[in-house]
Amino acid sequence: MASPARRSRRRRRPRSCKVADAPPFDVAIVGAGIAGASLAFELANEKNVLILEREDMPGYHTTGRSAAFFSEAYGAPAMRALTTASRAFFESPPAGFAEQELLRASGALYVAREDQRDALEHMAEEQTAAGLLEKRDAAFARAQASVLAPGYVAACLWEPGASEIDVAALHQGYLRGAKRRGAILRCDAELFGAQYESGLWRVATRAGVFEARVLVNAAGAWADAIAEAAGVAPLGLVPFRRTVCIVPGIDDTLVRRWPLVIDVDEDFYFKPDAGNILLSPADETPSPPCDAAPDEIDIAIAVERFERATETRVCRVLRSWAGLRTMAADRTFVLGFDPDQPAFFWLAGQGGQGIQTAPASALCAAALIMGRPLPEAFAKMGVSADALSPGRFSRKAQ
Repeated sequence: MASPARRSRRRRRPRSCKVADAPPFDVAIVGAGIAGASLAFELANEKNVLILEREDMPGYHTTGRSAAFFSEAYGAPAMRALTTASRAFFESPPAGFAEQELLRASGALYVAREDQRDALEHMAEEQTAAGLLEKRDAAFARAQASVLAPGYVAACLWEPGASEIDVAALHQGYLRGAKRRGAILRCDAELFGAQYESGLWRVATRAGVFEARVLVNAAGAWADAIAEAAGVAPLGLVPFRRTVCIVPGIDDTLVRRWPLVIDVDEDFYFKPDAGNILLSPADETPSPPCDAAPDEIDIAIAVERFERATETRVCRVLRSWAGLRTMAADRTFVLGFDPDQPAFFWLAGQGGQGIQTAPASALCAAALIMGRPLPEAFAKMGVSADALSPGRFSRKAQ
């Protein structure tokens, strides 16, 4: 995945405050990243949908900087359930959605040193019922990723069903499909404020003023700020910076066969990237909403941890970038109508798992917005509206 291009953040004056020449929309979605685009796709067949994007192209921030991996064993229980519920869409998307496969099977290897055996056992016990992980030994780990240093890995867990995601194909498929179904996308439309009166939101943006019956907050790192601009109490969502860098591959033939390799305590991970190696120190540094940039110390930490695990010398860093992973206090998606403003819908706090959960979360959000129960099949997989609802948070201290 290439590093996103840096662009000038010059801000222009808002355009006329006259209401846009359109009838009120059923739903206005703030944010055209994967969350907003997937929801628009699921709603647009039945609802009049507007997507408002603050940048001049969709997916510039978190969506465009994802590590692009599908793992049903990763994250909090509710997030794992959403990932499992998303697999069917990834494997069999609607006709014409994308020209290429959305998933490429590669597997994921969770590795542990001798001093990390307890953490590995805990992960294995937690995942036993799901049957997603296989306990394996050090020899298996080195057979899957020959770069691992002899003696570094004591044991590992193998997730054979983990896969690479074609994020660009997924995101563009959702945007194209939403437009074909009638959704309207307005870029360069940063939201300045929103007021709710007489059953309608009046949303002021750089692209003009729009009216909608339901306002969806799919603004990623800006989600709490959008809520406050709409007069809704924030939820205490926190963006965290995650750093990624690309270093030269060692042997192109071998590198391309490696799975995703993750330290069991998530102190680092690495995987193939077009013949090179993608590294991350799996950092979580609190950050304000911004156009995130990597810190040199985090790049150095990623390289040091990779070199220690592999006894490989990294001669140079080809490129690096950072993205923001926005999390709720319990590290679980916030999806549902606000308990104090029932025309304001939260679709935020994906915590770095927004890509792999997008198909299921979009279907769940669309069902709730249209006043329907969640898909029955999802409930059987453990997806619960209550577990995702913003009503689970107390705002007494805010």
